[in-house]
Amino acid sequence: MFIIIISIIVLLLIIVGSASFYFYNVAIARSDKDFLNGNPDLEADTNVEQPLEDTSAWWSEQAFEDWSITSDDGLQLHAYYLDAKQPTNRTVILAHGYSGLPENMSGYTKMYREVLGYNVLLPDARGHGKSEGDYIGFGWPERKDYLKWIDKVIEHTGKQSQIVLHGVSMGGATVMMTSGENLPSNVKAIIEDCGYTTVADELRYQMKRMYHLPSFPLVQSTSLLTKIRAGYGFNEASALTQIKKSTTPILFIHGAADLFVPYEMVNTLYENGPKDKQLFVVPGAGHGAARRVDPVGYDRVVTQFIGNYVK
Repeated sequence: MFIIIISIIVLLLIIVGSASFYFYNVAIARSDKDFLNGNPDLEADTNVEQPLEDTSAWWSEQAFEDWSITSDDGLQLHAYYLDAKQPTNRTVILAHGYSGLPENMSGYTKMYREVLGYNVLLPDARGHGKSEGDYIGFGWPERKDYLKWIDKVIEHTGKQSQIVLHGVSMGGATVMMTSGENLPSNVKAIIEDCGYTTVADELRYQMKRMYHLPSFPLVQSTSLLTKIRAGYGFNEASALTQIKKSTTPILFIHGAADLFVPYEMVNTLYENGPKDKQLFVVPGAGHGAARRVDPVGYDRVVTQFIGNYVK
């Protein structure tokens, strides 16, 4: 009987261990994220009354500079930088989403540069694009990278630099996680769009929704493997904890029909945010689609919010 019990335990450990390596390679390791293809929670919204302008041609015409930094753990990280049309000390740092690229943020880039007159910096997150890294940090190690990007902007534009951080999805979580660090006073406002509370919360949700599996013990075991291989665990990667420490004004944006990062998360985030904050919910918008569903309202709210803090 004892041998049978031990055999069952060993078998379960092998199954859980194998599943942990599978989910690490699928979700954390740098690779094509094919599992997202065909996900109905990421399908384009059909309730768009005024389609967004296609900015891909505009993007290809811009004279981007290539910037680079070395992360605390020795990675060479890349970013695209675009000066404003007129000299200014105002810069936005845009954070793209999971498995995304800076060009996915072309619409935001054009809005900030052409309408608001900002310089724009667009980092390739570690493990993405031209940046080094063999894993995705979901915003947690990236928060330290963003401190270096902030310092580089200040070095470039001067001590009077005024900086806005704006991120979507994983980028939204990234800027929230950055908000809890010791930021220079140059960072005036943060825009987070459809970011998650914690990596653990998001992966528990997706484990059930995408794979129809219980989160325990797979999230915990994959977190342990991630801690060993990538240096961070899912519970410590918390936007919620970081914004509780933040003193930087934050605009929270979410689509009310978001099923990929559930809408309920933004309420928790907003309730725990800094003193200066605002919540903008777009009815009918799915994940990352708030600006696509309501481009006029989105740009108006963003412009008014940062206008309260950026001179």
